[in-house]
Amino acid sequence: MDSEDTLALMRLLAGGGRSEPRRHLLQSHGSAAAAVRAGPTAWRRAGLEPAQRAALMAPDPGPEVTRWRRWLEGGPGRHVIGLHHADYPALLARLPGAPLALWVLGDPDLLWHPSVAVVGSRAASAGGLRNAFDFARTFAAGGLAVTSGLAAGIDTAAHEGALAAPGGRTVAVLGTAIDQPYPRRNTALYARIAACGAVASELPPGAAYSRGTFPSRNRIVMGLSLGVLVVEAALRSGAAITARLAGDAGREVFAIPGSIHNPKARGCHRLIRDGAGLVETPEEVREALAPLAISLGDALRGRLAAPIQPAGSVTGTTGTAGPPTHPDHQRLWQALGHDPTGMDELVSRTGLTAAELGSMLLLMELEGRVEVGHGRYSRKSQ
Repeated sequence: MDSEDTLALMRLLAGGGRSEPRRHLLQSHGSAAAAVRAGPTAWRRAGLEPAQRAALMAPDPGPEVTRWRRWLEGGPGRHVIGLHHADYPALLARLPGAPLALWVLGDPDLLWHPSVAVVGSRAASAGGLRNAFDFARTFAAGGLAVTSGLAAGIDTAAHEGALAAPGGRTVAVLGTAIDQPYPRRNTALYARIAACGAVASELPPGAAYSRGTFPSRNRIVMGLSLGVLVVEAALRSGAAITARLAGDAGREVFAIPGSIHNPKARGCHRLIRDGAGLVETPEEVREALAPLAISLGDALRGRLAAPIQPAGSVTGTTGTAGPPTHPDHQRLWQALGHDPTGMDELVSRTGLTAAELGSMLLLMELEGRVEVGHGRYSRKSQ
């Protein structure tokens, strides 16, 4: 745990109250540690309320922060990522009112990976569940991550479909605290996603949830994704609301049509009438999202400060740009061959850490230079 900045971020979070003043404080000072060190005058200027300022002035960070630190230090793959961090997902950061922080269990790099949200009814039909599973598996096999909300029904089928693809990636966004899988019957699925994907929540360990936290969850699902696919949804459902939020935010929205006799298809039909893309195959979604994935690659290049030109797409199209020029990227490029190589071997060949390699491999994969299968990496054939 990055003790000073992470502790400062947690103190800002524990202070509660309105988010906007704390967001302004983070943005104006560049780090949580600098924001906390700025002192009462700067806090007041940023608009922090008296209770928020008092919490920052207290000599003891309080029991909440102690509990959160205990969770972060309780095992591998536990993270808190502040809005000011370079690792905060770029697509989500662009939304007005993005969460001040995300708690993550698993691989935080997946929050940057190009993904499609797959959402729909909790009480889905057998056909809807099959569509969610098949579409998600195809997305994951083609290099896209699948983001959903771990709910029963369509969400569960989407996560399962992504995990069924070799090397498939999926992100589960909770409406509950990061340490509280919901519904409880999805506890095993939560553990599987944490082990080979990522679970994220804006609610810290031990926090209480309410009906209001689930719409906020839906907004994060949308915000992390290039587009939203609605498989089945009633007219007034969380999935339909997520899709409308996506449209308002400039995301691509897709819907699968259904029987006119299925009430769970009416939300999809309404979305299609309102301009959502009618899709019948996963390939239609992937083709529409490929240009947006390149834009995400541009943001990732800025995060890594790597001078690599855009090329390729998430569908595996090979680009024409030359080899990478950043020294660490060159070292990785030389270590990669046309035969699949595991992460441990790449660490040994390059002397870089797995975390460093993971970010670079993600960028190269976005650009169509690298392909991955069963956790092993190789240069993509020209």
